[in-house]
Amino acid sequence: MILIYRTCTAKNINFSLDNFFMRLLEFQAKELFKEYKIKIPESATSKDIEKGRADAKEIGFPFVIKAQVPVGGRGKAGGIQKCSNEDEFELKYPQVLNMTIKGEKTRAILLEKMTEYEKEIYLSLFLNRSKRCYTIISSAEGGVEIESVKDQVIQEVGLGDVTEKVAKDVAKKIGLAENSIPHFVDILQKLSKLTVEKEAELTEINPLVILKDGSMMALDGKIMTDDNSNFRHKELAKYQEKTELEKKAEESGFSLVELDGDIAVIGNGAGLVMSTLDMLTDNGGKAACFLDVGGTATTESVYEALTLISKMKNVKAVLVNLYGGIVKTTIVASAFLKAYDDKIIILPVFARLMGAESDKSKEMLQDSETQLSPSIEEAINKVVMEVNK
Repeated sequence: MILIYRTCTAKNINFSLDNFFMRLLEFQAKELFKEYKIKIPESATSKDIEKGRADAKEIGFPFVIKAQVPVGGRGKAGGIQKCSNEDEFELKYPQVLNMTIKGEKTRAILLEKMTEYEKEIYLSLFLNRSKRCYTIISSAEGGVEIESVKDQVIQEVGLGDVTEKVAKDVAKKIGLAENSIPHFVDILQKLSKLTVEKEAELTEINPLVILKDGSMMALDGKIMTDDNSNFRHKELAKYQEKTELEKKAEESGFSLVELDGDIAVIGNGAGLVMSTLDMLTDNGGKAACFLDVGGTATTESVYEALTLISKMKNVKAVLVNLYGGIVKTTIVASAFLKAYDDKIIILPVFARLMGAESDKSKEMLQDSETQLSPSIEEAINKVVMEVNK
């Protein structure tokens, strides 16, 4: 699914949507499907072979062994294996459990009873931010990437639940048989209710299969939610996976996302930090982290942020891009001076400071180890040269 979620994106770095959006694993998405009474196969989830063996006995052969990873392409990579007996299970379970798919290690195993069906179709709802509405995408062809399907039905709906009339219209447009239309309407309305109530950015069933009696079942599922709304849904907290540093950052009131580069990037406001990441990458630098001090930053919270950065072994330098508004730049300058005094920061720091009290903050840092620049472009050039020495 190709969606534009934000006007500012880190386009040139390995910085996925999952850093802003929580993508549930398949078994987690299906837990929500089950909660909303969307039919799913009998299944069980495990993280070790002992639990897997118990699940296998409970479900009974044949079943499918499915790697749980937050990326697509599992099938082609061998992350979905049919299993018809104990010998196959003993061979295939550890293989799938130890797989790495597109850089993501298997996080769990889903054993799922095999289902006989007549046809696969595609169904999804996503939040179209530019038009401020949800959009339904459906197709009579499922089990493949929707971008490759020519005959898609795309229908914009409001921000509320999908009506029965709209659901029937979509069902007819994709050419469903009469005995399947009521089942499709039922599932689409339930999926819509889930999407709206959880404030999801995307809910997808692919494939949604038609059984012999015309009823339908979700064989796979994807759900993505926005970090900016997840605080309203405490029930989703169990699905969030964060590093220890990211958890500590959240507890301290700022946002930190660990990346795989060597330059720590600090700013105030997600848009400013993201654009800084883009510029850094365009100039040959690689970000080690995304750190947004937020609009309620204090000297103490910024000091804590610098403490966390000091624990990241791959960081060689720090890039600061601040525009003082709600958060005065002097607050950040004070935190840096304290970090220098306590020897928390011993790395080279390159900074561009603008906005509220920037002149004062520059005076505060003038005799420190922070190298100040009049523009972010200059600061980026300096930090890239530093790490590439």
